[in-house]
Amino acid sequence: MHIVLITPAPAGSRAGNRATAERWAGLLEREGHHVNVVTAYQGEPCDLFIALHAWRSHEAVKNFRTKYPDTPAIVALTGTDIYDHQFRFPRETLGSMAIADCLIGLHHRVRFDIPGRFTEKLVTVLQSADAPEQPRHENPDHFQVCVIGHLRDEKDSLRAALASRLLPDDSRVKVINAGKPHSEEWKARTLKEQAANPRFQWLGEIDKPAIQELMRCSRLMVISSVMEGGANVISEACRAGLPVIASDISGNTGLLGEDYPGYFRTGDEQDLARQISKVENSPELRAELTRRVSLLASDFTPEHEQASLAEALAKAGYEKTGINRSR
Repeated sequence: MHIVLITPAPAGSRAGNRATAERWAGLLEREGHHVNVVTAYQGEPCDLFIALHAWRSHEAVKNFRTKYPDTPAIVALTGTDIYDHQFRFPRETLGSMAIADCLIGLHHRVRFDIPGRFTEKLVTVLQSADAPEQPRHENPDHFQVCVIGHLRDEKDSLRAALASRLLPDDSRVKVINAGKPHSEEWKARTLKEQAANPRFQWLGEIDKPAIQELMRCSRLMVISSVMEGGANVISEACRAGLPVIASDISGNTGLLGEDYPGYFRTGDEQDLARQISKVENSPELRAELTRRVSLLASDFTPEHEQASLAEALAKAGYEKTGINRSR
């Protein structure tokens, strides 16, 4: 089958949407499909159309449906689609949801966070991560906490740095942040924090091997986002057995589970500082967090993601014997 997969992130970008698009293309090609990843839809025919981002891809989704009314279309929902754009830009975002034959959500709670009329279309596809090739080797000099992701408002990227300022003087915590700034303002804020905060270091944007090395050296990961569609970095942490402290938003609880013992109140650096301090000073709590993320690791394998994508294709109307749709 020939699939067109559209993402707003260009080739070479380290944005999450691009990584997802390229990973899905690889998984679908394992199934024997041909996948063309594009950033702009030019009206070309295909057997199946997949759009990442309901709002940003709305015009492409609409144009595709107008041109090919009987060809299956899938829309993958991002965090900004679900927690921002469906309220600020409902015509486009909900319009894409209405057009799609299948919706993909990236965590288990998406069904509670979109209009009920769309939940029958929804398939959950948990993003996968490769198993680490090398064992963990934690930095012995300090209690290293990593924060991985682009510096932007949605990620609340400096919350862990602010929390580290509140730790006791005898704390060995050092926060290492890796990510590209979304704007010059974010770059300036981050450099200012690094200059003023001896517990904080910013690495800038780094490649995948360097990210994996950062995770191997860290004792804890903090995910401080105020909105997430289902962060792939959680998949990576679980596969690596790296304990996570996460903001208590739907996108995180939908991956880690409602009863996961490592949440903090979103946007609250005092509560985050308390949670980091507990993990630093309690080997038992850290062991429990490690056990919990390790138990989840099997949910984030490429095989699991590939099977979920096949379920989404079937939901959209595609079967291995051909296109079999009922609208």
